[in-house]
Amino acid sequence: MPGALDAVAKERPDAVFVYPDPISIRERRQIAEVALKQRLPTMNAFREFVDAGGLISYGSNIAENFALVGDQIAQILNGVRPGDLPVLQPTRFELVINMKTAKTLGLTIPPSLLLRADQIVE
Repeated sequence: MPGALDAVAKERPDAVFVYPDPISIRERRQIAEVALKQRLPTMNAFREFVDAGGLISYGSNIAENFALVGDQIAQILNGVRPGDLPVLQPTRFELVINMKTAKTLGLTIPPSLLLRADQIVE
């Protein structure tokens, strides 16, 4: 994963969106470290990336998603046919900003964005 970010850094992008797949979630700390080293601001879909050192995330809450899945699994185990269950989608999205990372990168986060944030990580 670090090699991929090093390759991206050579292209000199303004920022990087880290796609939320199982590998990137597992390697989120290493991704954040390499991105900071390369001075790449990162945008992510889950707050776990921001907690690991990424700059900003906007997306649904992983724990809430797993709880919804768990409820559906319980219904299936209790005899409900999977085809009878509704397709569930997140209804709440959260914006999380890591101010320590912003300062390290020399970025100023606009006050209007800070006001919209659900959480600011210091």
